Amino acid sequence: MKVDKLAFKEGLRDGTPIGLGYFAVAFSLGIKAKTAGLNWFQGFLASATTYASAGEAAAFTLIAENATYIQMVLMILIANGRYLLMSCALSQRFSDKTKFCHRPLLGIFITDELFGINITRKGNINPAYFYGAILACAPAWAVGTAIGVVSGNILPVNIVSALGVALYGMFIAIIVPPAKEKASMGILVIICFLLSFLSGELPKISELSSGVRIMILTVAISAIAAILMPIKDDKEVKQNET
Repeated sequence: MKVDKLAFKEGLRDGTPIGLGYFAVAFSLGIKAKTAGLNWFQGFLASATTYASAGEAAAFTLIAENATYIQMVLMILIANGRYLLMSCALSQRFSDKTKFCHRPLLGIFITDELFGINITRKGNINPAYFYGAILACAPAWAVGTAIGVVSGNILPVNIVSALGVALYGMFIAIIVPPAKEKASMGILVIICFLLSFLSGELPKISELSSGVRIMILTVAISAIAAILMPIKDDKEVKQNET
């Protein structure tokens, strides 16, 4: 029990700076939720049940466009597909003695950052550590969204529009580091921008809703990139080095 308490405190410690970052991003996400017509409770509930910034941003965009439920489900599956891979990776790090109830419960709260701090810890994943990190992050995400919605209702329209741009700053912060490390990644990002622009200008394609265009581009570009620029595993890298 003492070990679990210590792990919980460590998770709370490591999760606190992540939670502060989540609050800032969630505030901008709340602005987007407000423009989609959601009230503060709906925004809070959305973030309390969905821990994915890209997925929620896409969902709010589709809500604003009165998209169908099928479009909504498909878009969320595509935007959050990477969490399936993260779940598979984390599942291999649980001890055989870990109770099954922890696996689906922790799976709900997998995010890029929580995955990172758990997968890099030595040894098996300690559920207590994971729960500590969740406690520091989850409330900040949900409350930040609710406050963003409330602020969007109070602040002038021009300020709300300016704050809405902050969400795109988050996406830029995500894509810039890998683009600096690999030139191919930077080229791929530029191609994504160009194709996204063209999809809104070309006949026939521009007539589709933005949600459908995003789904088509996401699947097409991901598939082409996986075929042309596959990521080598550790064994292949070592063989090439020798």
